[in-house]
Amino acid sequence: MISEATDRIVYMDNNATTRVAPEVVAEMMPYFSDLYGNPSSMHTFGGQVGSKVAEARRKIATLIGATPDELIFTSCGTESDSTAILSALQALPEKRHIVTTRVEHPAVKHLCENLDKLTGHKHKVTQLMVESDGTIDLQKYEESLTDETAIVSIMWANNETGVIFPIEKMVAIAKKRGILFHTDAVQAVGKIPINLAEVPVDFLSISGHKLHAPKGVGVLYVRKGTPYVPFLIGGHQEHGRRGGTENVASIIGLGKACELAATQMKDENTRVRALRDRLEEALMKTIPRSLLNGHKIDRLPNTSNISFEFVEGEAILLHLDRFGICASSGSACTSGSLEPSHVLRAMGVPFTAAHGSIRFSLSVYNTEEDVDYIIEHLPPIIADLRIMSPFWAEAMKQEAEAGN
Repeated sequence: MISEATDRIVYMDNNATTRVAPEVVAEMMPYFSDLYGNPSSMHTFGGQVGSKVAEARRKIATLIGATPDELIFTSCGTESDSTAILSALQALPEKRHIVTTRVEHPAVKHLCENLDKLTGHKHKVTQLMVESDGTIDLQKYEESLTDETAIVSIMWANNETGVIFPIEKMVAIAKKRGILFHTDAVQAVGKIPINLAEVPVDFLSISGHKLHAPKGVGVLYVRKGTPYVPFLIGGHQEHGRRGGTENVASIIGLGKACELAATQMKDENTRVRALRDRLEEALMKTIPRSLLNGHKIDRLPNTSNISFEFVEGEAILLHLDRFGICASSGSACTSGSLEPSHVLRAMGVPFTAAHGSIRFSLSVYNTEEDVDYIIEHLPPIIADLRIMSPFWAEAMKQEAEAGN
């Protein structure tokens, strides 16, 4: 039987949002009170704030191999995505084709779907299929590009499965055709090395709350020379590329978070990866009829997506929550839906498994004890839920009959 709940919190939902690092909080605090000047002001009191914003811009640029003047501060990854795609369509009105994938975050997926409808089908959107392991067929990708393609928008790493796409190769293919390339790198930045001096994407999106900075701040990278049309028109901020007074404290916090990420990336790709691997290996071994979703190697070091057949993901999460275990059944942006994940559907995950998918996403704050705790509590939760499932009983009956 499932035992009583505990006050302990084991947080493994970092692809939804991360803890703001203590060092980031400390860096931000003065700009809520003592140093409250407007960074655009001419006086010294505001100018010192402007200098800290510029310093944050340099730290972010260093993490991704960009130059500071190629960065535009936004409110979030969604704004960055919309700005990049809409800018390309406005700057290149003669081109009406967008290439993306069926596994994009809703920030890109829903924008492209709505563009198609709202413009009276003037824009054609190609959503590329993925393979069963979540990867993309590069030949099919290349064949999807046409002279009408204005922009390609493909995520660097998937938020649900952690699968990493070959952005370097995809950009090179697009560049041969003179096509703009945008990548939603919200999940990738800070977890894996990114050097835009070597990977010539035109646009790249970042969201602060995915790498231990606060919510409500993001970045859009725009490569020098890329045609650009502002999304928010107003004042002179961001050199006229995005109106609105800067979210100073959060921008400074994001700069500090990027500085920390550069020092913690080795830990992310060694210790955190080892924790992730031990967790999924133990669960797959102790829980029958479980399925790992996504490529085993080409994956973010912190992400594990496992389907447990014949149970509902929402029921699993409710029972995990009683033990203080925080995980997800998919993207936090779609968790209100009872439909199975669009990512898993695109991968062809069986219906009996897609509904029972759980995503564990770790961070540098997770420990061996966290992993042990989940390994202790999740198997009996699945076992108890399956006892109540008529689908499980039928599957076991068929399995027994097949064995006779």
